Amino acid sequence: MSEDTSTRERIAGLDFSAVTPEQFAKIVKGLTPKEIDEIARDAELRARILREVFARMERQFKPEPAGSLQALIRWKVTSAKGTKDREETVYEAAIADGICTVTEGRSDGTPRVTLAMGDADFLKLVSGNQSPVTMFMLRKVRITGDVALAAGLNRYFDIPKP
Repeated sequence: MSEDTSTRERIAGLDFSAVTPEQFAKIVKGLTPKEIDEIARDAELRARILREVFARMERQFKPEPAGSLQALIRWKVTSAKGTKDREETVYEAAIADGICTVTEGRSDGTPRVTLAMGDADFLKLVSGNQSPVTMFMLRKVRITGDVALAAGLNRYFDIPKP
């Protein structure tokens, strides 16, 4: 059994609902981008991880700093190069009236900002393991629209400190 297979099996065996954001951040911190890409090659596991991350986004939203912010944020997460059927998964986070509502798929709404990145970079970003500014400067995340909103998104969510 290869190291990648055992890592994938270990992650696949997790009950994500029982993993705290801090534990998730430590798990992601311990994975290389190559390991994350290997895990994401399992389409079912990739979908499960993305669903859990985006479901947590609603729970980790901080309404006080958001104040009267009204914004549609579109996330585009692309599977690794070399994946047989390279897939882009889209989620949207709508922030309005102190509430964040996340939906899977692209709506007809016009996003105020769109963030696009690969699986590994996405998980490093949302787990607090990578600085959004650094990722932008290194071109690991592509931003379309309100760059200032994108730069400040971490103020609106309780992101763990790994």
